[in-house]
Amino acid sequence: MKAAILGFGTVGRGTYEALRDSKSGLTVKKVLDIYVPKGYEELVTTDFNDILFDSEITVVAECMGGLHPAYEYVTACLEKGKSVVSSNKYLICTYYRELTLLAERNGCLLRYTPAVGGGIPWLNNLKRIRRCDEILSFRGIVNGTTNYILDAMQTRSFPFADALRVAQELGYAESDPTSDLNGADARRKCAISANIAFDTILDEDDIPTFGIENITDRDIAAFRDMGLTARLIASAARTPEGISARVEPVLFEPSALEATIHINYNCITLFAERTGQLSLIGQGAGKDPTGCSLANDMLDAAYDTRREKHVFPEDIPPTDKRTVKERYYIRCSDDLGAFGFSSPDEGIYITGEMCLEDIHSLHDNLKDKSAFIASIDKEVSA
Repeated sequence: MKAAILGFGTVGRGTYEALRDSKSGLTVKKVLDIYVPKGYEELVTTDFNDILFDSEITVVAECMGGLHPAYEYVTACLEKGKSVVSSNKYLICTYYRELTLLAERNGCLLRYTPAVGGGIPWLNNLKRIRRCDEILSFRGIVNGTTNYILDAMQTRSFPFADALRVAQELGYAESDPTSDLNGADARRKCAISANIAFDTILDEDDIPTFGIENITDRDIAAFRDMGLTARLIASAARTPEGISARVEPVLFEPSALEATIHINYNCITLFAERTGQLSLIGQGAGKDPTGCSLANDMLDAAYDTRREKHVFPEDIPPTDKRTVKERYYIRCSDDLGAFGFSSPDEGIYITGEMCLEDIHSLHDNLKDKSAFIASIDKEVSA
């Protein structure tokens, strides 16, 4: 069987090498890229039509990233009846429902396992458990860039700028790390996971998000004084009022599982009615883990004749921003004493329990736009 890859960057090469070195019988016939590397002249094309109209190619891996032209290429392939796999969480999050139904209408498969967790088979297990169990909630570290930065600042006393620079040098962070630092990347992964876990259509804009772009050495020192460790966490839960989802830094006791996850690793935990608690830990990004995961998706699409049927609910569960409440750490120059928050140090405040709606309203009204906010894990004593 023949396959193609769109994009020959880090993930594209990792996918190609994983299939090349396997004994799967699935051969990469063409790779699309704007640049033809030396030695790959017979493999790489700059013309998408060489892939779209090749009837031998039945599976296409999208490794381009971004929305356009990835969206146009993926929809064209699905309309031609070619199964598509992707590691592009931005694409899948934005067009989840449309692409899923397009694949079903044309009798092909859409797979996107590496879009959340990189090399971790998180989405596969989420789908598998969801078939016979009710998923109550999930939470975890889903962004390796921010985990590396927080870990380096807390365990090696790196300043933020140095931690980011080293992460970029090691290939853990992009040259433009904005979507990692402000939480957008984790927010998209949270939306994709919630859509599968809770049979919903959750828009990423419905997920309240705090990133780590404003974290400072003073925050790290405060966490040490409190005996706590910070991690950027994506979480979602089913509540009687709807789906409560969030992305925010969380402060954990050192014994908590999330606090023990170092460098660029990911750790995602689900809680289900019958299955109970299940945690998956591993490389959340990188050429080989992500490439291998995408290659496995290609093999599923090439050889698995089973076709999933999605029946999206007409009544989408509402987004619940008031039921789940947490205590928060706030570092800012605004005087918040009038709110009754405790202040262990000048400019640092610990709140009582607050819902998502209230903490984000408070944040939006702060004069200090460099403020840093993190929730405090419920296992941390008051």
